[in-house]
Amino acid sequence: MIETSPADAPPSASGAIIGPDGLRRPAWAAVDPMLRDYYDTEWGVPVRSEHALFERISLEAFQSGLSWAIILRKRPGFRAAFADFDPDRIAAFDDDDVARLLNDEKIVRNRLKIRATITNAQATIALREQGGLVDFVWSFQPDEIPEPATQADVPTRSAASAALSKALKKVGFVFVGPTTMFALMEAIGMIDTHLQGSHRRGSSGVWG
Repeated sequence: MIETSPADAPPSASGAIIGPDGLRRPAWAAVDPMLRDYYDTEWGVPVRSEHALFERISLEAFQSGLSWAIILRKRPGFRAAFADFDPDRIAAFDDDDVARLLNDEKIVRNRLKIRATITNAQATIALREQGGLVDFVWSFQPDEIPEPATQADVPTRSAASAALSKALKKVGFVFVGPTTMFALMEAIGMIDTHLQGSHRRGSSGVWG
């Protein structure tokens, strides 16, 4: 249920929208209660466990070409269908599991993305010999971050996301393009693209 409309939430000088609670958020997180809660409590919070990071990579891959709201609403279904995103269990999925997932209305039923999740689980396990997924991904944290005043100022990819994409593909990951990896970096706190004036700007603790 949408509680307010953008017209009811005036933009601040920073380009953020002031909500009923007086806090500033970007337009995408200012109206839908689900997205607002996600923005306030999860988006941009550092993720430093293999399990959680693998889930984020998987969901970002499924999001490609779709809205994040669709993925977020289906996340409970994804977790149930994909063994709570346990890489060891998913890596053992076979053709029967793929058939099961293609018939599961609670997830996005895309054969290529389903198989990509299995492939990426196997790559995650193999990467443990090189220090693990978390250290691998976070090694691409850039030295600088954007300082967007409006959503139009937020880039959709960067040199760091392109480098991360290339490196992940080299070790066997798929559906990890530069734009998808930029979204991942935003979501897990590697970069801070909260708008200037947003109450979440700088909240990750990673950036001053």
